[in-house]
Amino acid sequence: MEFLGDSSETDKKKMKKRFHRHTPHQIHRLESYAQHERADNCALKEENDRIRCENIAIREAIKHAICLNCGDAPLHEDSYFDEQKLRIENAHLREELEKVSSIAAQFMGRPLSHLPPLLNPMHVSPLELFHSGPSLDFDLLPGSSSSSMAVPTLPSQPNLVLSDMDKSLMTNIAVTAMEELLRLTQTNEPLWIKTNGCRDVLNPQSYENMFPRSSGRGGKNFNLRKEATRSCGVVFTNAMTLVNMLMDSVKSSELFSSVVASSKTLAVVSSGVRGSHGDALHLMLEELQVLSPLVQTREFSVLRYCQQIENGTWAIVNISYELPQFISHPGSYKLPSGCLIQDLSNGYSKVTWVEHVEVEEEEPIHEMFKDNIREGIAFGAERWIATLQRMCERFKALLEPATSSRDLKGVIPTPEGKQSIMRLSQRMVSNFCLSVGTSNNTRTPVVSGLDAFGIRVTSYKSQHEPNGMVLCAATSFWLPVSPQNVFNFLKDERTRPQWDVLLNGSAVQEVAHIANGSHPGNCISVLRGFNASSSQNNMLILQESCVDSSGSLVVYTPLDLSALNMAMTGQDTSYIPILPSGFAVLPEGGRNNQTAEIKAEGGGSLITVGFQIMVSSLQSGKLNMESMETVNNLISTTVHQIKTTLNSPSTA
Repeated sequence: MEFLGDSSETDKKKMKKRFHRHTPHQIHRLESYAQHERADNCALKEENDRIRCENIAIREAIKHAICLNCGDAPLHEDSYFDEQKLRIENAHLREELEKVSSIAAQFMGRPLSHLPPLLNPMHVSPLELFHSGPSLDFDLLPGSSSSSMAVPTLPSQPNLVLSDMDKSLMTNIAVTAMEELLRLTQTNEPLWIKTNGCRDVLNPQSYENMFPRSSGRGGKNFNLRKEATRSCGVVFTNAMTLVNMLMDSVKSSELFSSVVASSKTLAVVSSGVRGSHGDALHLMLEELQVLSPLVQTREFSVLRYCQQIENGTWAIVNISYELPQFISHPGSYKLPSGCLIQDLSNGYSKVTWVEHVEVEEEEPIHEMFKDNIREGIAFGAERWIATLQRMCERFKALLEPATSSRDLKGVIPTPEGKQSIMRLSQRMVSNFCLSVGTSNNTRTPVVSGLDAFGIRVTSYKSQHEPNGMVLCAATSFWLPVSPQNVFNFLKDERTRPQWDVLLNGSAVQEVAHIANGSHPGNCISVLRGFNASSSQNNMLILQESCVDSSGSLVVYTPLDLSALNMAMTGQDTSYIPILPSGFAVLPEGGRNNQTAEIKAEGGGSLITVGFQIMVSSLQSGKLNMESMETVNNLISTTVHQIKTTLNSPSTA
């Protein structure tokens, strides 16, 4: 028994040796293999997801494509054959590319096929075409965590079908325009002439000598009129942040909400290199406005091309690329225009802006704005620079803590509350700018054109009232009073009862104040009205005033207490209904024709006043007539009050 027991113990020891544990080295190698396998599986899964997404995007691109020539959607057939047709067509277009190269060389100075390597058209993934970046949510500001975010592309409608030949031609046009822009920004006299001591105006003869082939679209068409101005300024933002905003159609239109009525990216010809905007090329639509119902907007289809010139220096050029199917009023053509951006120290940038257009007005310019427009004040480079400087100061104010503003009675307790109010106010200003202009691409159909008093009424469906319509009425008038004095009168809550007919003479008090920039007139205020005939004094007004060398704005909207509390506590304000009204004040042009007295006062002013009221759409016939009479009376009375108070004749 003992022998058998010993044998059994021996067998157990042998079995234990047969099933030994792995050494630490072997375990490490096995774990390494497992990790590699897991990584390979993840990579394969990501590749599979990427291919699946591209597949979906390609099908959607084919489904929603529109033709570059006619603007219509193509006939839908089998997607496989559609793709095959495109491949065959591209092969034919490549053959034709060499044929048209010699023709292009006559204009460009070199054939299309001899492009520099980095400037050849890049492949654009369908995923790039369908990407929608965020709106101007202050996420590209200096000091923010996403200030170096990747390039956003923002086509907001069906994509154009661009052939290889289209892309090559667009690239060549953009590169040639960039060369011209750089010379325009870096050359002084005699190419540019100083007018009124500060504004740079292009010398036509010097320009023709320097760019003999740049005849625009009209050649020797004497019905075309050219406007070309240049301006330079220092802005509080770094170059990369500014490039990010300008190359984003949504962000740029909100950045310049008083200048740009609408902006859309039709196609991304090139998305840039190495994750930056370098050599990015977009095909865009843009509509520019003057804040008046008396001035027609200008529509452009442009190529916007960005290039890094050197470390810290960028250039962005706009050049017209005519697509008549997208343009309602084809009277404007943009020659090489844009900006040169140079990084300075401490987060500042120096920006040189050039605006150069050919214009053929469909209708005569209104006499009130003729000098303002023809002298390059209304659409010129100085307005772009002044607006950019003011808005960059506004972004800086957004980043400052709430305690740095004059928050009366602690009604803005947190930085989140301050930012929420500033976003609501920016939406208010943007809404007002669209309501008083003549944009063709907005939601406002014309209810009545200019009446005998020059009042234009438009309407749009309310986003917050199911059966509500909003009527917008606007008019412009002239005063022999300086723009600064008019602005001071309109923004001051102490003089408000003298023109605000809805106050019935009652006083208002400022209960909160947020500084928006270095000028004391750039601010947001919360006003409280006191109505002597009512026991409830809960009427609140949100007001933003802004001023720069190109003009000024005073915009306001009534708010109830609950809406203001939402904003004060940092909640989402996009659902708060607003009905912005207010004033836009522009300097009068034609200083050479002004009287000595008006010149001494700082020149005259062109003032646009706009009101919006909510009406019901259930009984549109009766209520529209009553409502139109209401807004007409509001405007007429307000204009009369302003003219009377500022000692102007009561007639326009």
